[in-house]
Amino acid sequence: MKGKQNPYLIVGLIVLALGLIYFLAGYVVPRVLVSLTKAAPASKVSLANSRIIGEIILAKADGKDKCVVNVFILDASDKGVAGRGIVLAGMENIFPAAAVTDSSGKASFSMVSSEEKQYEISASVDGVELPKTVKVTFRNE
Repeated sequence: MKGKQNPYLIVGLIVLALGLIYFLAGYVVPRVLVSLTKAAPASKVSLANSRIIGEIILAKADGKDKCVVNVFILDASDKGVAGRGIVLAGMENIFPAAAVTDSSGKASFSMVSSEEKQYEISASVDGVELPKTVKVTFRNE
């Protein structure tokens, strides 16, 4: 029996090799590729690409119902810029008074009014005003 090899040993080695290949292809290689190709975080603000968007732009003028405005600070390739100071202007009762953008470049604000009126809201990033505005309306109908 010197010339014969154990078929179970051969099958076992093949299964072990396939398992190792599966592990490398499914776990190790993708992690290495992600770490090698990870982009640097965005840091330079593009005023033209940044946005001020009304999430809720119509509310009751009862001093309780809220309008919500989101500001997205983006770079030239439309990636969010984190850690930038945002201030809204255009009316009283904006909460928070100032905010810092999150990892996606977003800062959210809410506002209330007891007066029936339409307000034009502008945003500033690090003291520089964005070129676009958004209108929010409070009414009692």
